[in-house]
Amino acid sequence: MSDQHYFSAEPSTPERRRTVRVTLAGREVEVLTANGIFSPDGVDKGTAVLLDEAPLPPAQGTFLDIGCGWGPLTLTLGLGSPDAAVWAVDVNERSLALTRENAQHLGADNVTATTPDEVPEDLTFDLIWSNPPIRVGKEVLHQILQQWLPRLNVGGEAYLVVQKNLGSDSLQSWIGTTFAGTHTVERYARSKAFRVLLVRRTA
Repeated sequence: MSDQHYFSAEPSTPERRRTVRVTLAGREVEVLTANGIFSPDGVDKGTAVLLDEAPLPPAQGTFLDIGCGWGPLTLTLGLGSPDAAVWAVDVNERSLALTRENAQHLGADNVTATTPDEVPEDLTFDLIWSNPPIRVGKEVLHQILQQWLPRLNVGGEAYLVVQKNLGSDSLQSWIGTTFAGTHTVERYARSKAFRVLLVRRTA
């Protein structure tokens, strides 16, 4: 599968769905995946690192998963914090459909999966989890973060997992410079080839 397939709004290949068994929010579940999306074989290594390293989400609040794929981060947030409102965004309509169906199947009725443009403009977030789409290139990645990081509430946190050899250090530096005065950024954890960056809204 080419990278462009899961960056596209409508993947060009015919959809072939399948069920995979994964562990999310401390329990083994079955989820739907498909070709033409990110990591159709299950939980990818970066997402697994974020799930292992990030602290448990608060019981309540408004949460966001940027680039949800079939929904591993979204579903973990939704199942772990049933009283929270969990938003999942992706440009890939196939990914969004799978996230919606997986949430419905698992009883996570607090999940809303939608395109970025359909998120209400005045909606802000207490927590962001993301395995951001690094391979879209720096310019697009920076645009994505400039769209969402300012929508953290003061005191809100974003946990971003980035592979070291794909630019975690340079991304940390860019965030620190771009959002100086309103956000702080630090390396929260490291595991294998990945780094988890913690971005906190301070003002």
